[in-house]
Amino acid sequence: MHHISPARRVFLVANAAFLSLLAVLCFLPLVHVLAVSFSESAAVAAGQVTFWPVDFTLKSYDFIISRPEFMRSFVITLERVLLGTAINMLLTIMIAYPLSKDVRTFRMRTFYVWIFVFTILFAGGLVPWYMTIKYTGLLDSVWALVIPGAVPVFNVILLLNFFRGLPKELEESCFIDGAGHLRTLWTIYVPLSLPGLATVGLFTIVGHWNAWFDGLILMNKPEHYPLSSYLQTIIINFDFSHVKQEDLYKLASISTRTSKAAQIIVGALPILLAYPFLQKYFVKGIVLGSVKE
Repeated sequence: MHHISPARRVFLVANAAFLSLLAVLCFLPLVHVLAVSFSESAAVAAGQVTFWPVDFTLKSYDFIISRPEFMRSFVITLERVLLGTAINMLLTIMIAYPLSKDVRTFRMRTFYVWIFVFTILFAGGLVPWYMTIKYTGLLDSVWALVIPGAVPVFNVILLLNFFRGLPKELEESCFIDGAGHLRTLWTIYVPLSLPGLATVGLFTIVGHWNAWFDGLILMNKPEHYPLSSYLQTIIINFDFSHVKQEDLYKLASISTRTSKAAQIIVGALPILLAYPFLQKYFVKGIVLGSVKE
């Protein structure tokens, strides 16, 4: 039986306690926002809501779902996530595969790697970035939110290193059977890289879903804002001049605070639901056992 020393046992217990405490501290603010969103406005205003709803109600959710601005920004965000994730993943895979080869196979590999690393170290700045998008005619369209970040260099480096860890014997056997690089990539590398692709895909989805700054800069009309930009405007700079008369009557019964809490929960819900389905790939090694030596 494997022996664990007393010092090691103390470290494991302390480590587990510290990580559990850290997880609780990260989780409590979300629980508080959830409780506020389900509580009556009077209880929220009186400071009675902590981590459990007081006078449970769904008025806030009924209010935000009935608002066309919220649903319109929600649809724009879905469009952005679908387009952005598809383009990001395709380009990331197509770039990471040749860069994962050694210098004997791809002589210019180091040169191209340094070009990509250079873009991480030295960004062009906000003004050149905006002027480039403006003169390419992408402003005020969903493509302005997708095309500028189409090649996430950090994700390319992650997937590049994952491709390097795959057994070379599989690639060689594929070449012996007459396949080329493109067929080898899509029939060998991609199926065996599901953990790496799931990780990169989750980073991409979360990045597109949470991005709000580019929406404020690149969209000229508020009705073209993605969800995060829309939430930023109503949470940080709530302006009653844009609220309709009938919405003001509803706000009188639910308060802006419960409305904001409900919109935060609805905005975060798709990511919270998607994460458990991708999380299993983080701890699963598909490559293990694929090659017997």
